[in-house]
Amino acid sequence: QVQLVESGGGLVQPGGSLRLSCAVSGASVSSNAMGWYRQASGKESEEWIGSITSAGNTVYIDSVKGRFTISRDNAKNTVYLQMDNLRREDTAVYYCNTPFLTWPWGQGTQVTVSS
Repeated sequence: QVQLVESGGGLVQPGGSLRLSCAVSGASVSSNAMGWYRQASGKESEEWIGSITSAGNTVYIDSVKGRFTISRDNAKNTVYLQMDNLRREDTAVYYCNTPFLTWPWGQGTQVTVSS
């Protein structure tokens, strides 16, 4: 059974930075494309925000392009989301999964951007 454990969230002021981690057990991040998603309060479903392919290529939605960076550490079997220049509208619970939502969702990690 694959398990996803997200961490690194917290409260940050607008313009600040956070790095989220997604530790994967039961599967290899090096051989799977991985994505980051977020669900804002009151929204019914998760929003895909970006992915990294098994080849290391990345793609993002326009609203985070240039501010967010996805990377991975194959040795740690972990995927990261570096978030810079955070905005209030980035407030959400953040999750990782494959682009096909192959695995059970983790618990997510809360990111709150507020002054």
